[in-house]
Amino acid sequence: MRRFLLLAHRVPVSGEFTLNDLAGGAGRMDEVARAVSTAFTLSNDLRRDTTVTVLFVAEPPPAARRIELDGARLRYLNPDERSTAALLKNALVRSRVLDHDVEASPGLKVGPVDPVRAIAAFLGLPGAVWLAEDGEPIGRWSRESREIAAVVSDPYDPTEAERAIATTRGTPAVSVGPRSLRTSQVIDLVHHELDERDARSADPPR
Repeated sequence: MRRFLLLAHRVPVSGEFTLNDLAGGAGRMDEVARAVSTAFTLSNDLRRDTTVTVLFVAEPPPAARRIELDGARLRYLNPDERSTAALLKNALVRSRVLDHDVEASPGLKVGPVDPVRAIAAFLGLPGAVWLAEDGEPIGRWSRESREIAAVVSDPYDPTEAERAIATTRGTPAVSVGPRSLRTSQVIDLVHHELDERDARSADPPR
């Protein structure tokens, strides 16, 4: 399994934003949507071995929301960021008056969350890593781990409190390169590395 936890720091968790201003008033929902689309979409299919959890932490825990997308069951996800943003927005709108999880569409669950507990729980999964520019090269790490549960942030840096959770749990930092890349690019490079690794391991010995 390939699991990603995406920290979204400024998207209005109520879903009250316009699809015409995803990069502004929507708190960079453009990049969140692009990252979700990149995590799942192939040329003519979706990655069925992938899950993405988007943690909307723009407000205190009572208002924070989590959207979980499961590639094995996911439907209605298209490659363009606007339709992906609409899918996520509709889930947030549906969830804002609820105090429990609900499946907003096939393979997409949304509900309230305590961000600290959610991050800590995710970092307890097999293969948990924190993606950061100053981490260990992913190629070296991927040779030793068959699974990945990777935390990646939106265009805004993780908070000190978020980093402290990883430090407390001893979660290793892993890097796809020394430059600060867009969230969607980071996810693409993680997939590329693991695709290459899996292809090499599938090659018959000569």
